[in-house]
Amino acid sequence: MPGVSARDLSLEERRQLAVKLTRVLALYRSILDAYIIEFFTDNLWSTLPCSWQEALDRLNPPQLATLLLGLPGEGEVVRYRSVWPLTLLALKSTAYALAFTRTPGFQTPSEFLENPSQSSRLTPLFRKHVRPKKQHEIRRLGELVKKLSDLTGCTQVVDVGSGQSHGDRKFMSLGLGLLVKSIEGDQRLVERAQRLDQELLQALEKEKKRNPQVVHAGPRYPPHHVVRWVDPTALCEELLLPLEPAPQGGARLLLTGLHACGDLSVALLRHFSCCPEVAALASVGCCYMKLSDPGGYPLSHWVAGLPGYELPYRLREGACHALEEYAERLQKAGPGLRTHCYRAALETVIRCAHPELRRPGVQGIPRVHELKIEEYVQRGLQRVGLDPQLPLNLAALQAHQAQEHRVVAFFSLALLLAPLVETLILLDRLLYLQEQGFHAELLPLFSPELSPRNLVLVATKTPLGQAFSVLETENS
Repeated sequence: MPGVSARDLSLEERRQLAVKLTRVLALYRSILDAYIIEFFTDNLWSTLPCSWQEALDRLNPPQLATLLLGLPGEGEVVRYRSVWPLTLLALKSTAYALAFTRTPGFQTPSEFLENPSQSSRLTPLFRKHVRPKKQHEIRRLGELVKKLSDLTGCTQVVDVGSGQSHGDRKFMSLGLGLLVKSIEGDQRLVERAQRLDQELLQALEKEKKRNPQVVHAGPRYPPHHVVRWVDPTALCEELLLPLEPAPQGGARLLLTGLHACGDLSVALLRHFSCCPEVAALASVGCCYMKLSDPGGYPLSHWVAGLPGYELPYRLREGACHALEEYAERLQKAGPGLRTHCYRAALETVIRCAHPELRRPGVQGIPRVHELKIEEYVQRGLQRVGLDPQLPLNLAALQAHQAQEHRVVAFFSLALLLAPLVETLILLDRLLYLQEQGFHAELLPLFSPELSPRNLVLVATKTPLGQAFSVLETENS
């Protein structure tokens, strides 16, 4: 997706971007605040300007991907089949112009061309137990952490919220030779990580005996695992303890977190800011809806002082949706697109039967695209504890199904705006660090088609200058 590069902006330009974002989000708040499952109960289509309704009502899913989300198919030229209202064109242009670019400085990874399940950039030993998305992420983040560690002279990496430690074990520790401490609050994940550590070490030893010239001969440090919840509001002493005696001048730590959920990414920022031992930070956040309110956002004085800075739960939840993935689904125009329409129709039946029951969670119903709408509604009623044999108004349900293209169009509008919310959250973090005199940049690290949350916040306490461009590059 096109957009603005955070690295190209001065401090004042970043502040003015925050001003523009708060104004735009306030202008389109009604779209962002809406729940797509309330499309029929709240008559969301009628909340759009009539000229927008007319323009969008004529579009099929591939046209929505091309004309609204701006992702034309290969060799396709964007051509509008009707005259769009200037306000809708302005929305599209604004969404592109103000969002941070999610396009990495390298071409779409060629690592999966030969086999979509196996990265050609990782040996089989480092791919085991890891899905393609995670293979791409741990390689890219591991390489960046290694470069950043070398540039800042860090002696230890601390991975917070490490899960099963695929990144620690498979690349940063045993692949790149970094000294890594993994902190994870779930005892079960840590125990599995330790078992996988031993499995990989044994496999590496066998491979070294078979092919000593191929296996990396440098030092290998299995990650040191710590079971500990990191409190976002307090410093974690365990996080700062060195694994080895500190060299002259003291330990220098690099904090990292791959998709640190909610307040965990905020905890990393606070530890970086408050602890002299922490020299560098590389954090990829996610699950913005889980940020504490207040406490998790806003962090910077600048954003907190802007009118309309507030980001309610619904806006932060929408910022976690995968725009690129949905645009690809639109291009394919598969039957799976009807899920939102079916769920919105179910909501009308639920509220008719129990008006006090609003937006109940419906566990995934398998193979929705193969069901008739009344079959979906019956299964959905059962999932929320209601009688699946409730009498249904089939004519009303079929009328809802006939508006499936409108449901898809409205959801696409919300997705178009979602990157602006993520941009404001991440911009607030950049400004928070800069207000304290630190050096912070935001880099597109992963391919967005593989990993939707692909922006990494990199921070140091000493200037790196042009070295940030080295962190962006894709190794050959």
